[in-house]
Amino acid sequence: MIARPVAALFGLAVVLLAVFATVVAGPALAQTGGQVPGQSLGATSDAEFWRQVRQGTQGEVTLPNTSAGVLIQSEGDNWRAARNGPVSTYGAWTLLGAVIAVAAFFAVRGRIRIHEGPAGVTIERFKAIERFAHWLMAGSFVILAITGLNILYGRYVLKPVIGPDAFAAITLFGKYAHNYLSLAFMVGLLLAFVLWVVHNLPHRSDLVWMIKGGGILGSAHPPARKFNAGQKILFWLVMLGGVSISLSGISLMFPFETALFAKTFALLNVVGFDLPTNLSAMQEMQLSQLWHTIVAVFLIAVIIAHIYIGSLGMEGAFDAMGSGQVDVNWAREHHSLWVEEVEAQHAARRESPAE
Repeated sequence: MIARPVAALFGLAVVLLAVFATVVAGPALAQTGGQVPGQSLGATSDAEFWRQVRQGTQGEVTLPNTSAGVLIQSEGDNWRAARNGPVSTYGAWTLLGAVIAVAAFFAVRGRIRIHEGPAGVTIERFKAIERFAHWLMAGSFVILAITGLNILYGRYVLKPVIGPDAFAAITLFGKYAHNYLSLAFMVGLLLAFVLWVVHNLPHRSDLVWMIKGGGILGSAHPPARKFNAGQKILFWLVMLGGVSISLSGISLMFPFETALFAKTFALLNVVGFDLPTNLSAMQEMQLSQLWHTIVAVFLIAVIIAHIYIGSLGMEGAFDAMGSGQVDVNWAREHHSLWVEEVEAQHAARRESPAE
């Protein structure tokens, strides 16, 4: 009941401010000689005057924030139309498509079993620090994904179910969780990069793995090192997408402090693009929010497939990040070259004389 009067008063205040600005700018000319306010400001007509205002003409203000001199920021309409239109719509279809694809693959392929059966003997696949980096990054990402999707779709999906008060409380808590846990995600991302980048560089065995489709459709799996070609693609998608989403997220957490897109556009213009670099602070925020959402939805779809393969989709895969120990038969089937390297290292240590 209180919101409507407040909104009405706010709208009235905006109208009065516009009228006041018009009258102060040219009170005499507006009422003499048949001139209208638009003409008094150099416009050819009143319609032209409001068209210039609508286009975001910069006025003069005494405040340090010069953007306050823009009465109407028209790009906001474009941002809202993009966010609530194609970004939200295609984002929903992307996530739904990922779930359907995973379900269809499971229905056709079933769970990928260890062909020779478990050997009962394990080999260390990931050390404790590696598992810590993975779960720090993965755990924070899941919470970031849930809270981010609530911001994007919650008012349409969750609010009608739990009511506005509960939705407001959950969303406020999710906002703080999203902001603070993003730091954990960035730390995990950096740690994972340092630990695994050397294992995710291209290798000639990756080409063979990709030609054979990773053995997904058959029982024989192509030779692979510690990470196969599919895992390397995932690694670089997460790294590049993670850095991108982190930068846009920092821009949103500290608004009007960065010129992320203006600098990016300037770099792209060096290699032949023709992108605008004179972006306003508000335009920077709008582009950051759109890009943050697009990359986030893409990464969520990718991680849905990753979670499936690492748990239900493949027997023995979860142990790699669970205990760090995997069955030897599983390791030989999926990462035979890596097993050979580990066994060679163990043999070399056994043969070396004790000091």
